Amino acid sequence: MQINDLFPAPGSTKERKRVGRGHGSGHGGTSGRGSNGQMSRAGGGKGPGFEGGQLPLAMRLPKLGGFVSHNRVAYAVVNVGRLDELFKDGDVVDADALASVGAIKSADKKPVKILGDGELSKKLTVRVDKVSKTAQAKIEKAGGAVD
Repeated sequence: MQINDLFPAPGSTKERKRVGRGHGSGHGGTSGRGSNGQMSRAGGGKGPGFEGGQLPLAMRLPKLGGFVSHNRVAYAVVNVGRLDELFKDGDVVDADALASVGAIKSADKKPVKILGDGELSKKLTVRVDKVSKTAQAKIEKAGGAVD
């Protein structure tokens, strides 16, 4: 067998349609596009998303910016400076204590996180869901503890 003996299997190939090559081809004259009108022109027709003149869906929808993860945990945040204002020396700071003094809205809705903004001069025992590294350093420097 030689390379010039190879040919496609019967029925696997089809002659391409040669439009605009005379009436004898069956696709002469208007080349199968019909007569006149937008669709008969080169480059004619309506673009993707065209809705008959109605404002397209892509333009009706608001521009949404950014991305929000569905797994994001929203914390109720309290800074150490606020703890210094609200609690006395030796107090235990937990979600219930923070809710009772009005630092957070509710003890059972969101997990609580302590952040490190402000100064702390009181010895506090902090028992919350999360504490930032700077907040933990300030609490321990003041003689308190993070449980």
